[in-house]
Amino acid sequence: MSTQRTYPDDDVICWVCGLLRLPQLFSTCMAFSLVANMGIWRGVVGNWSMSFWCICFTMTLIISIVELYRRWSSFPFFWHNISVTYACYAALICLLASIIYSITHVQFLPYGPYRDRAITATAFSCIASVLYVIEVAKIWDWYDLEEIFFYEHTTRALLKVLETFVAGVIFTFLSSTSLYLHQPALEWCVAVYSICFIPAAVVLLLDLAEWKYMPPRPFSIFQLVLSLLSVLLYVSALVLWLLYQFSEELGGLPQWFMDMSCIDELSYDMCTWDQRLAVAVLTAINLLVYVADLGYWARQVSVGTEGVSSAPDSGQSHPVSSQSEDIL
Repeated sequence: MSTQRTYPDDDVICWVCGLLRLPQLFSTCMAFSLVANMGIWRGVVGNWSMSFWCICFTMTLIISIVELYRRWSSFPFFWHNISVTYACYAALICLLASIIYSITHVQFLPYGPYRDRAITATAFSCIASVLYVIEVAKIWDWYDLEEIFFYEHTTRALLKVLETFVAGVIFTFLSSTSLYLHQPALEWCVAVYSICFIPAAVVLLLDLAEWKYMPPRPFSIFQLVLSLLSVLLYVSALVLWLLYQFSEELGGLPQWFMDMSCIDELSYDMCTWDQRLAVAVLTAINLLVYVADLGYWARQVSVGTEGVSSAPDSGQSHPVSSQSEDIL
């Protein structure tokens, strides 16, 4: 005998999420403020981290205001999907900022008040990341996300989030055009990152909009082909990036000390060699994510199912679509 899953009251959800978002706002604001007051010791990495913390603070504030005034029905996308997806991104962003800021900047600062401020900012960033993870976990606990279209297969959702997130971080490093403009092979790598990012972002937006009436099997085959193409492109990008950035025969710098910007003791920012290595590591990580995505869709095609809701004429209504205006 099946039982109908009960969902918490909207007021309870808003109250609990509000309790979580207040420390989220406080943590990101403190991290931003502490680094902003460091003056010349802030560095490029500090500015980069500040921009991420500022984005998280602003988006969390906007979401809080929307939910406070209960205006989520004014958005074309399913608000529940937006808030959960944002929380996933925010957790990754704050975690990444904490890691990069501590590894590439904080440890090189001289002992004193500025170093203490940087360490405190990193701690607040870690706290914010944990708070965003708690928010996602609580929503997963409240709502059976296997009954919600975008999260019918959590693996599928998380893979798309990871693919777009890692690509976004790669683009951040590639903002320094000196890394690749001198070599056509490296320009191809940048093109690969863009080519693979666009369809992943489009699929993510379509899922957020609950575009669920695509025939299941053709959509699975399309995703399988897209994932295979992305894997092949990323393999070529990883090989070319490693060869042309770290092979001395092809004009690269195989050793860290060979980059003059890295041995400058007065520099507290990521040098060019470090940026090249970061892009290489991120490329390898995203390649692994795309391989996992390929395996996921290969399995969906092999078993003949794929987590996309059936067409409207199937006679089955979406489990939570009727409640979409009552959920966060």
